Order: sequence, then structure tokens, then C-alpha cells
Amino acid sequence: MKVLHFFKTYYPETYGGVEEVIYQLAENSPRYGVDAQVLALSRKGSVWSEQYHNHTVHRSRTNFYFASTSFSLSAFRDFAALARDVDVVHYHFPWPFMDLVHFASRIRKPSIVTYHSDIVKQQTLLRLYEPLQNKFLTSVDRIVATSPNYAVSSSVLSRFKNKVSVIPIGIEDAFLSVVPERETLEAWRARLPEKFFLFIGALRYYKGLSYLLEAAHTARYPIVIAGTGPDEAKLKAKARALGLDKVFFIGAVSSQDKSALLRLCYAFVFPSHIRSEAFGIALLEAAMHGKSMISCEIGTGTSYVNIDGITGLTIPGANSGSLALAMQTLWSEPEKAVLYGKQARHRYLSLFTADAMTGGYARLYQTVVHLPSC
Repeated sequence: MKVLHFFKTYYPETYGGVEEVIYQLAENSPRYGVDAQVLALSRKGSVWSEQYHNHTVHRSRTNFYFASTSFSLSAFRDFAALARDVDVVHYHFPWPFMDLVHFASRIRKPSIVTYHSDIVKQQTLLRLYEPLQNKFLTSVDRIVATSPNYAVSSSVLSRFKNKVSVIPIGIEDAFLSVVPERETLEAWRARLPEKFFLFIGALRYYKGLSYLLEAAHTARYPIVIAGTGPDEAKLKAKARALGLDKVFFIGAVSSQDKSALLRLCYAFVFPSHIRSEAFGIALLEAAMHGKSMISCEIGTGTSYVNIDGITGLTIPGANSGSLALAMQTLWSEPEKAVLYGKQARHRYLSLFTADAMTGGYARLYQTVVHLPSC
């Protein structure tokens, strides 16, 4: 079976949650007899096809951006040519330009869409886009929510209950495959406190890091913040203003460094407070490494990965006081933190592996093309 993934951007030009999902599916699909290809836009110009690890990526030139949405004139032609030769088209939502390409191509192929997130920030433009969005979601064969939490809490998905399936995001078990070298571990041990909370992710408005800094001002525990993003300068300035000498901004990290930090940290803190955080793959990485977690209840997949009182603690969003109290609870009760971490690892192995996700999609592909189940 041939499947075409279509999204606005892809590795190695950009790194994000959607790109990671597509990558995991493309790399693991051959286990289920699925040949996955990817079509994405590129700011570097058109590259018709190239090999990225073990799958093929096609790129169309990005011509312009409008309201944070990328547009490409050549994508209409490229998509039509590729879609004619596959069994299933797999869209990744949201991306309004994708809806236009879908209808303009007039390709009648079985189609599914992974609904990664509601459109949260662009509310004014959403009102203009909504008719096209609804027409697009009506036209596809199946819609996949990445967690039961999101399927229930999304007002958009509630209108399409009869065609919504839930397939949780899964990732490869890097805890076993990416083992940091001893020198890497020792370098971080020398640089950081022996016991610390860890955050990994983009430094963006919806990550709740301002509240984390306020909580650090109250709780005064060591916190390591790994990642870069548009809010980096503002967050560093706030940390200086609050006199947070135990908060360490370490920038972007390699896979080796990330693995080392996840092994060394005491617990993982993930304060995203807005529904733009639809799942939280960083939480999966923490669970994979057997770490207890702190996250916010925002009605999305974050509370499907991190179950309050089982794998960690969930707190109200945008509440620095609750965040400080949760950190204090884990810090002062190490036995509880260890237990939560063990249970987080078990939950990862039960629900969130790349193999579980890929198998779920392979069965769904076969359903929409009416092929026998594997």
C-alpha cells in the first residue's frame, strides 16, 4: 500500500510535533506493508524528491506566507501528480492551504486527516476559514484525534463524531536506542546541580514558561530549560529580574544531550497552559525515560499522557502557585516521584510506542481502502 503524507513543512528544515509524527509513521510503516512518502513545502526551493533516512520526501517551493500559513503555486501540480499514484492520502491538520489543494486537485482517493490541533490563535481569520474547514473535514473519509481527551474537548471534532478515530501519538523507545556517552553525562553533571527539574521544548507563548519562572521565584528549586524560540529573550530577562540564579537556560540540545538530561533530571515539568499544546511529545519522552511529570489540565493530550496521581501531577493552567506547590510535593517526596516515574514508563510502553501508533494507522488505511486487515 502507498500512502502520501501532506503537510506544510518537514524535517530537516523544521522540527516540531507534527513533523515527528510524520517521521515516526514514515520510518515504521514498512513493518506493516506500507510505503510512505511525504510532500511538504520548502523555503529553499523545489526539490522533487530526496531520500530522508528510510523514506522519500518531495518538496514544493514556498512562494509566500499569509496569516502564518505557507502557500505554494507548484504544490497544486506536485500534489496531484503524487496523489494519483498512491492508495491513501494522509493530511495533517491544521493548514488551510492544504484544504485548497485537496479540492483543486480533484483527486478521488481514500483520505484521512490527523487532527493535530484546533486553530487557537487566529480567531478572527478562523471565522473566514471555517466554511472551508468544515467542507474539508466533511470530504475526508476518516479523522484521527491524537487522544480521547482532545476528541471530547474539541468543538470542531464534536461535529464529526461519526468519522473520528483515536490513535495516540507514539515514538520510538530512545531510552534503549540513544544511550548517552559517559563523557556527555559527566559534562552535564559537572555543569548542573545534582537534583533539578527539566523542561524541554520551544520557548513559545503557550508553553507557560512565564508561570514556571514565577513558580521558581517561590519554590527556588533548580530548573533546567532546554530549547530556543521567539520568547527566549523575554524569558531570560524575566529570570534576571526575579533573581533566579537556579534557573538554567541551556539552548537547543542534541539527541545525545537530551537523553543525558532526561536520565539525570529529578522530574519533568511541562507548564503549557493553552490548547495550542495539543499533545506534548516532550511528555512522552519524559515518560519513556521513567520520569514523574508535572503538567496542566487544558483538555488536551497532555492529561492523557500524564495522569494525575499515577504518572505525576496535573494542575490548573496559568497558575504559578499551583505549579510551585506541585514542584514542592515531588521534591519533598522522592518515593512518590520514583513511583510515578515507573508508572509513566509502563504507560508509555502500553500506549505510546511508535509501533502501536503505526499499527493503528495501518489498520485505518486498510479500512478506508477496503483491504483485508493485516
